[in-house]
Amino acid sequence: MSEERHVKLFRNGRNQAVRIPREFELPGEDAVMRREGGRLVIEPAVPQSLLALLATLQPLDEDFPPFVDPLPDAVEL
Repeated sequence: MSEERHVKLFRNGRNQAVRIPREFELPGEDAVMRREGGRLVIEPAVPQSLLALLATLQPLDEDFPPFVDPLPDAVEL
């Protein structure tokens, strides 16, 4: 069974909020919250930067066919 701890709910403007204890801190600055039945699940958001996405990709194990890249025609100015 996972750790559990009772926490206090409070109001922040018109929103209900909960302070996350240090032992349950999430990495980063964003999180995703969803409802599963009577539970609220909060998990770290997946980084959305292009560099983060590229870092998750596996190398391709195929060779690309050669392509012809001719020089452009000369242009007189």
